[in-house]
Amino acid sequence: MTDNDTHHDTIRRKPLLEAAHEEMVKFERKENEFRRKDREERAAELHLPLNEIKVH
Repeated sequence: MTDNDTHHDTIRRKPLLEAAHEEMVKFERKENEFRRKDREERAAELHLPLNEIKVH
């Protein structure tokens, strides 16, 4: 493989990697929001003072 081929592969790969990274960030945000809501719902069911408990 020549340096030119490697350069073209890198150029083609970069937008795909950026798109994959963007999708992963979106997924992580949704997952964090889901976990936060789930934690709050369970705390409410158990009548736990979630505001007084430090949650990571």
